[in-house]
Amino acid sequence: MQFRLTHISFAGGQYQYILVDKKGEKKNVGFIQLNRPKALNALCDGLMMEVGKALDTFESDGEVGAIVITGSEKAFAAGADIKEMQNRTFQECYGGNFLAHWNRVSTVKKPVIAAVNGFALGGGCELAMMCDIIYAGEKAQFGQPEIMLGTIPGAGGTQRLTRAVGKSLAMEMVLTGDRISALEAKQSGLVSKVVPAEQLVSEAIKCGEKIAANSKLVSAMAKEAVNAAFELTLAEGTRLEKRLFHATFATEDRKEGMTAFVEKRKAAFQDN
Repeated sequence: MQFRLTHISFAGGQYQYILVDKKGEKKNVGFIQLNRPKALNALCDGLMMEVGKALDTFESDGEVGAIVITGSEKAFAAGADIKEMQNRTFQECYGGNFLAHWNRVSTVKKPVIAAVNGFALGGGCELAMMCDIIYAGEKAQFGQPEIMLGTIPGAGGTQRLTRAVGKSLAMEMVLTGDRISALEAKQSGLVSKVVPAEQLVSEAIKCGEKIAANSKLVSAMAKEAVNAAFELTLAEGTRLEKRLFHATFATEDRKEGMTAFVEKRKAAFQDN
């Protein structure tokens, strides 16, 4: 397996609901900014389709080693677009595979970092949890308030939140609709770093640059192994880890990484 070295450029009129760019000193971090400010970045169907399209583009770009998804300082995403959902029927939701394309965020092979400022509620919280790493601004708020709308989370909220923060806190948040602060999210394990709001995006991009400096091929293996911990038993997970560990010995990047370490120089990974 080898990531293709394909250079991607972005036309200004390509997207309606998001802004897309490549960031970092080497332009190796894909950047997606949700851009529906009047709706507090409510996740309408069109926006999520565009996010999927941008992710597909970055996935095929050999220069990109990590991806950052962010919103505005006021709202990462205040939830799904309720006006769009209000009159849907059961038949439309079930038969039409409603929300299925949201899963694209969680199937990307490249690491994805959520940079969360302001509100991450409902679908916004679920979108953040689909990412691999969450950084939060000091005033960020996380919540699953669907119960107050007569429904429940439908894009992984009950499952990912429970895995991240444990049953008791997840149950309380889902049953009451109460929010937690960035600090509480950090303490509970939902968030890995809390920074001042004005530094959030730059810190997330720095993290992306660190990841992108490593082998993209081996990073994909590492991501697969960590994610397997939520799906497999310990015995099954360690077997998968061992197979992936052994697989790195079939790559040129493993050879280069160890040789560079012995020779006391910086590794020059080629993603193969």
